[in-house]
Amino acid sequence: MALPVVAIIGRPNVGKSTLFNRLAGRRIAIVSDIPGTTRDRVSIDAEWGRYRYLVVDTAGVEDQPHNELMWDDIKAQVEIALNQADAIIFVVDVNDGVTNADRDAANMVRRAEKPVVLAANKADTLSREDMIYEFFELGLGDPHPISAYHDTGIGDLMQNVFEQLPPFEDQPIGQNSIRVAIAGRPNAGKSALFNAMTGEERAIVSPVAGTTRDTVDSLFDYEGTRITFLDTAGLRRRGKAEAGIEKYSAIRAIGAIERCYVVVLVLDATEFVTAQDQHIGGYIDDASRATVVVINKWDLANELGLVKAEAAEAVRNRFKFIPDVPIVFTSALKGWGVDTLLPTILEVFGEFSKQMPRAEVSRVIFDAMGENPLPGIGTRRPRIYRCIQSRTSPPTFQFTARNPELIHFSYRRYLENQLRERFGFKGSPLRMTFQSREDE
Repeated sequence: MALPVVAIIGRPNVGKSTLFNRLAGRRIAIVSDIPGTTRDRVSIDAEWGRYRYLVVDTAGVEDQPHNELMWDDIKAQVEIALNQADAIIFVVDVNDGVTNADRDAANMVRRAEKPVVLAANKADTLSREDMIYEFFELGLGDPHPISAYHDTGIGDLMQNVFEQLPPFEDQPIGQNSIRVAIAGRPNAGKSALFNAMTGEERAIVSPVAGTTRDTVDSLFDYEGTRITFLDTAGLRRRGKAEAGIEKYSAIRAIGAIERCYVVVLVLDATEFVTAQDQHIGGYIDDASRATVVVINKWDLANELGLVKAEAAEAVRNRFKFIPDVPIVFTSALKGWGVDTLLPTILEVFGEFSKQMPRAEVSRVIFDAMGENPLPGIGTRRPRIYRCIQSRTSPPTFQFTARNPELIHFSYRRYLENQLRERFGFKGSPLRMTFQSREDE
């Protein structure tokens, strides 16, 4: 269910990070002429045409590493990247030809038995493109001449990458098909809650934080509705995840959030809302997914001196980007509250996927503007001509206006509040787009 993962592999200084930045659309990986600059992996969700995927930059594979101790860790992490990848871009440098490090890296890639596309980088001129043929020696298929720096050949390269992947189309949202991700910090009780809801021991439950390494899915039928639960690995604050398996578990968990419709954010009552919890909430907000907050281990509330009303208020204050988010108090260990969680998930999904009548939407917006007219700047005034709900999941409202850039953030929030007051959308994000009449 997670986004496909494309890993960029190769020896040091062949331009892997430059290619990563090109695919990501912004400078994220550190680019340097010094071999071995990338010692960790960097990952980001990206888009290429109609495709969405996770692209991962890795450290360079060396035949004669300058630091043997560090190389053991780097090699282990590269092997994990190969194992987690759905497709691999193997990068070589046309100026250097085939090196021993290229051969070593190619051997690692072949052992992974994953789809591979060979990128012959730094082919900036026609004469350099003619130098790609010696890379057939690596046995990784036809080399594709590219220049990551000058952005040439990238389109053909990526088209070939996605041709190597199996069909990966998003499943249509239907009344009887819901994907739900269970997310949270390590050891918050996600797997125990997952097992309690599904009635299966699919996930390993352990007091050791970080037991879940990958996304576990379970198809469950609840009163005629099919729910696919995705139990994800615990997410730490960015930069705090340990090297190796945990890094790639986080990639899969974020991908699961991107692919689901409802996220159950599990908080630990013994530690309550932490900075890490808010950071995970940020991932959910970025993905625009419906949310249910679960405060787990509530059987310890008395000894912790916690009160439901105060706990709910504290959660809403910390997660203001999720308006009126439903909060469920559970004890996965004792089975408390689990029976109310499933109906709450269905309710939130209904809010996430509902379509409002066009006439009612227009009435709410124009009544709101009548009560609180649009302010202007100097002699220029914005004006809204039309508002329609252009899509569901998440609910998206498209405004057609004159001078839409003059509509202040606070007024946009006012209009959102009016829509929520009339239509609900409890626990669901709400997107608003503004375009000028000329853009239609």
